[in-house]
Amino acid sequence: MNNNIENPLIWPLLTLIEAAEENCQIHHLATELQKNGLLEELDKDPNKDLFKRNFLLMNALYQLQTMLLPLQWLQVEAMNIQLFEHPPTNIEVALEQTSALRSYYLDWQYFEIDSDEIEVMLTGFWDRYHQTISPAINTIDKANALHVFELDTQASPQQIRQQWRRLALKLHPDRPTGDKDKFLKACEAWQVLKA
Repeated sequence: MNNNIENPLIWPLLTLIEAAEENCQIHHLATELQKNGLLEELDKDPNKDLFKRNFLLMNALYQLQTMLLPLQWLQVEAMNIQLFEHPPTNIEVALEQTSALRSYYLDWQYFEIDSDEIEVMLTGFWDRYHQTISPAINTIDKANALHVFELDTQASPQQIRQQWRRLALKLHPDRPTGDKDKFLKACEAWQVLKA
């Protein structure tokens, strides 16, 4: 697989990042690209579509990071994308911190992975995401968590997992139907119900 394919999102992303008054987040960049008709649906399967969109964005950001060196530094983190006029003093350390992730997203063979692999990755991502935001949210009880999930007290673990996936895909800020506040509430409910 040719890993030197130039991603068509590189230049629109650079324009968005340069125009930003502060750091960007990956879902904000995705939303802006969608508004401009530059990031269309990539797969009928919602999980694959989300994965492929994220892959294209991260691939473009890492390609851009390499292109801007050594004159500028593009910090690439999902929740903190920022362009700096000068690279960090120890650029090798900064690059090493994200080398595995950068290598993954620059390898186009991963763009077409199967649904099972995507499910494992999404589950891992959501678990890490919940650990990151859990200090910022108040824990709710099981009855309220089920209410957020629109399920009754007789819901099985399988129904809870299925509802979580449906809500996460529907409410995630990267999606056209996204709602950050409802998404955070669903994350809080999932923390209670997944146990």
